[in-house]
Amino acid sequence: MKRLFFVFALLVPLIIHAQTIKTDVLVIGNGDAALAAGMQSYKSGVKTVILSQSSGFISQKSLAQKSAEIQKLYQILSTWEVKKSAQMATPPDDKKNKNLKKTIDSSTFLNVIHNVLYTEISRAGNGWDLKLANGQSLKAKILVLVDNPAKVLGTLKIKDLALAKTEVLSYSNNLYRTTIAAVSASEPRQLSLYNLLITNQENLLHIPPGNIEIGQATGATAAYAAFFETKTSLSNLKRIQGELLSYKLALMPFDDVKATDSNWLAIQKIGVTGILKAELKNGKAYFNPEALVTYDEIKQPVKDYYYKAQIWFDDHKNVPINLENTVSLVAYTGNKSVEATKTELQKKWNKNYKFASKYDLKKNLSRREFSVIINEYLKPFDDVNVDKTGRVIR
Repeated sequence: MKRLFFVFALLVPLIIHAQTIKTDVLVIGNGDAALAAGMQSYKSGVKTVILSQSSGFISQKSLAQKSAEIQKLYQILSTWEVKKSAQMATPPDDKKNKNLKKTIDSSTFLNVIHNVLYTEISRAGNGWDLKLANGQSLKAKILVLVDNPAKVLGTLKIKDLALAKTEVLSYSNNLYRTTIAAVSASEPRQLSLYNLLITNQENLLHIPPGNIEIGQATGATAAYAAFFETKTSLSNLKRIQGELLSYKLALMPFDDVKATDSNWLAIQKIGVTGILKAELKNGKAYFNPEALVTYDEIKQPVKDYYYKAQIWFDDHKNVPINLENTVSLVAYTGNKSVEATKTELQKKWNKNYKFASKYDLKKNLSRREFSVIINEYLKPFDDVNVDKTGRVIR
């Protein structure tokens, strides 16, 4: 998605002049998930309004680990005060918010409305119309509901509105490949994009209030539909996953690989493909990045992704997964030069990849090293699509 902001994500209070407010994404709620959804939608490049319907945001103190990006933004917002006479949020008057004040005068990509309820909500084509208690109205393309859905249920005349639910990480099926958020609480959980989308309800997403990771994933999904002017049912899994990874939101709940790890992105991508799987133990998911790769654990997953890999494994029975054999695998499967690949890897080994080991063709590879090489030279996450069940499409 288009990047409009890079270092600082700055909030803008909504100063209402027009009778009708138009936005791409509307988030209704005042908890952690609402804030995260609004922030991510805004950072993904679309106009966003958060309608808190209260005097401010309330943290549910989510058990999930807050992503560094959202945590930083939450700290900014938590310093805001409510100016009751104008019914809008205003930043405190201090030197730390100097840049924030400048942005208020020039940008309206993220607006926050406090202390205003909505009295009516209805469909307007593929979008939404809301009537506000102050007599004004609000039009939005995508609605993210982090609130009591009673009014929506009544308007749509439906009995129930599906709430996005996470599932325990499991390799008994391939749904883990469709994840858009990892949640580490009492057990490793994840949110599939297809557990977020609501059947027969376009451009409407409904999430629980307390989870920041779910909120962030929802914000990116809403922004995708708004940015590309499409329906939520047509969400592109890979584009949304890639957007969230660029903002350091983990897709796989690996307890032993943090976002500060220099190989975090490659490990996340290979983890989502299932070419290397986590060890599930004591309510945690461990990637074990320094453990050695075994022939048996990668044989079938790599074959599932690449037809040519089947021939390579037939010709290389039970060989050690050392650097030389891995180069042979990626060169054969990816139609690359063996010698050119070796030369390039030698140059990048310590400088680019930050590996602690020495470049040695006979060394057995760690899961970290294997992940980086497979991610860079075969790109299974980026170049191979999966269906709604996570089955590889070739």
